[in-house]
Amino acid sequence: MTRPNTPLLDKIHSPADLRRLPEQDLRALADELRAETISAVSITGGHLGAGLGVVELTVALHYVFDTPRDRLVWDVGHQAYPHKILTGRRDRIRTLRQGRGLSGFTKRAESEYDPFGAAHSSTSISASLGMAIARDLDRRPNNVIAVIGDGAMSAGMAYEAMNNAGARETRLIVILNDNDMSIAPPTGAMSAYLARLVSSHTYRTIRDAAKQLAKRLPKFIYDRAQRTEEFSRSFFTGGTLFEELGFFYVGPIDGHNLNHLLPVLRNVRDMPDGPVLVHVVTQKGKGYAPAEAAKDKYHGVTAFDVITGAQAKPKANAPAYTKVFAESLVKEAARDKKIVAITAAMPSGTGLDLFEKAYPDRTFDVGIAEQHAVTFAAGMATEGYKPFCAIYSTFLQRAYDQVVHDVALQNLPVRFAIDRAGLVGADGPTHAGSFDITYLACLPNFTVMAAADEAELVHMVATAAAHDSGPIAFRYPRGEGVGVEMPERGEVLPIGKGRVIRQGSRIAILSLGTRLAEALQAAEDLGARGLSTTVADARFAKPLDRDLILRLAAEHELLITVEEGAIGGFGSHVLGLLAAEGALDRGLKIRTMVLPDVFLDHDKPERMYAQAGLDAKGIVATALNALGAAGETAERVRSRSA
Repeated sequence: MTRPNTPLLDKIHSPADLRRLPEQDLRALADELRAETISAVSITGGHLGAGLGVVELTVALHYVFDTPRDRLVWDVGHQAYPHKILTGRRDRIRTLRQGRGLSGFTKRAESEYDPFGAAHSSTSISASLGMAIARDLDRRPNNVIAVIGDGAMSAGMAYEAMNNAGARETRLIVILNDNDMSIAPPTGAMSAYLARLVSSHTYRTIRDAAKQLAKRLPKFIYDRAQRTEEFSRSFFTGGTLFEELGFFYVGPIDGHNLNHLLPVLRNVRDMPDGPVLVHVVTQKGKGYAPAEAAKDKYHGVTAFDVITGAQAKPKANAPAYTKVFAESLVKEAARDKKIVAITAAMPSGTGLDLFEKAYPDRTFDVGIAEQHAVTFAAGMATEGYKPFCAIYSTFLQRAYDQVVHDVALQNLPVRFAIDRAGLVGADGPTHAGSFDITYLACLPNFTVMAAADEAELVHMVATAAAHDSGPIAFRYPRGEGVGVEMPERGEVLPIGKGRVIRQGSRIAILSLGTRLAEALQAAEDLGARGLSTTVADARFAKPLDRDLILRLAAEHELLITVEEGAIGGFGSHVLGLLAAEGALDRGLKIRTMVLPDVFLDHDKPERMYAQAGLDAKGIVATALNALGAAGETAERVRSRSA
């Protein structure tokens, strides 16, 4: 039997349990849910502020709608931790973003309450519209609800979906979670009353009847009456843009007041047809003082102390790649007034907040609009400017057509600074930079570089700044560098030329990117087995260092390429060169080491690379297998190589 003092959250194992609670208990439940979210993220780290801002909205949505029968789609998904707690995952919530634990985003394979996986923004309305039309084709009565933040509404895809939904008049509910831009702030009781009124069945019945009556009047009177009605609602509630897109607009309402949320959600749930947008105003970090006081509202955090809010900051052994890029770009910009920086709503994530402090007039944040960012950069390049377009590898995928058509085809010197290259750890497969080598190196006119360490990144920023003969990209990973000595100033690298780091005779390891440290360790291990090993840093995936590659092939029995990217990238280009030059006909053994052809789940990066076989141990195993030496003792290997 449940004791009277048992926390309400302990009674909730699914939204069905939530819907059995009396409405007056929901406020207390929301408070417990907020505390549980804070407690969990203080241990695991992750996205905190966004989830705290939607606690009441999450409770209200699961209380009013019959999830999972009613589809609830969270845009991006970094605000979905409270949703996960309420949908049967509370017992695992402290495994968030840990190896074999819960994803930091919504994930279809994780729960039936996650009908659509998301970690990139602005997909929810499109996906929800697809679900709604499928529902209509099946003649099912369920609701489909998309929850999208105001930041995600800066992406064109959201408006493409709304335009489609409005034109089709499909029954769809969109919740606009306005937690930053404050498009139209709520004005207390009057705002709540108006939202409840215009979403009510009575209002809509009278409105529809009046429209039918007005249609019998002369056209000029009908047009004037229609404009008057729209103006009146827009004057009191806002939402003209959404009405023009074909949505029935409701709001704004206070997203932390359950007395306001519940009746409005019930009203829109019961609307018979057409798309509706509910404008809910919330506060990121709501209910946790350190988050409320923070500039970014604790958007992303490491583990932290719940009492003080102080985040755990491991001592850095080397500067972060992102910071190295930003500081290098600031130095280059001091020497060249034509250098400008472009980000797609990620100024701090890409380090361009540092550039903005130095050069605010030369920094452009275009919002969550990677497609626009790339073509905007192309436009600046046509006028003689030197745009550095800093975008995460996984986000640049969203602008691929623009990279091909607007940049590469026109051979415009746009500089792409590609952060988060390779595996990214806790953010998992949705944010892994697995494909950029493959999708850029196949394009005519492109130069593609990969930094082996933080010093090389400094040189690549300088190289990109000096490169005016076409598009150029350089990639670098998340996290710290390897601790090498840093140059005072970047040097312009000769295009398409690599470097030999260690000279050997039997095995050649040709590394592209930050696997170089693992390649050097593998060479040490192989050397201890009597296998003399050369290690080279390719630096360029395109153009290839033809002379270096052919020399390595001619002078060694085995050539291994290593890269932090998917199949079809650097190794494939090397294979193509060797095949064309007949090197494979001369008995050369070659192995290309790439990321496995799967989406690797989140974990610590070093574990992910070990799983992928791209660590020193994996390189050694590849070499031994290629030489037929696997399982042999070091003495037998030495005797064979003598």
